[in-house]
Amino acid sequence: MLSYKESLKILKETNALIEGHFILSSGLHSDRYIQCAKLLSMPNKANDLCTSLAEKVKSSFSNFNLILSPAIGGIIIGYELGKILNVETIFAERVNNKFELRRGFKINKNNKILIVEDVITTGKSSLECSSLANKFNAEIVGFASLIDRSAGKSKITKKIVSQVQLEIPTFSKDNIPENLKKIKPIKPGSRNL
Repeated sequence: MLSYKESLKILKETNALIEGHFILSSGLHSDRYIQCAKLLSMPNKANDLCTSLAEKVKSSFSNFNLILSPAIGGIIIGYELGKILNVETIFAERVNNKFELRRGFKINKNNKILIVEDVITTGKSSLECSSLANKFNAEIVGFASLIDRSAGKSKITKKIVSQVQLEIPTFSKDNIPENLKKIKPIKPGSRNL
């Protein structure tokens, strides 16, 4: 398994973890930003992190037979874990702002599901996937992500296994620290790039 330090080094080398002044999709400001797509554009480095996460998942959750990921961020991570762990992997997509199964994907009532994401912050997407699975009377065994930046404040009550836990403070526009005020803010992310 990769150490925290080794994992952080990979995130920085791939520019998946960058420093500066960022305005997040929530409107809050931050001095660091995570863009897992940058990591995933380097398959060998992403594989190292996914393999390490798969080892943690295997030792934490012994009995699941389906991986469910929210599109789009969780698709590749879910696929990689499914490949490594030899577990069927599907994803949910937003249709009219609500997650649905498409493409012939199915959840059966006997499925024991691991929800897999790239980054967990509030846990909203993961919990929406969990609600979708609950409609089919499937069992959620837990949650996994490459990066958990929730600092224990997500709405997820079940166990979260992650490769890296990061505490990245956020600030309202009225409470920006002086060092950030000196840096021109940018709006990164899938909604703005």
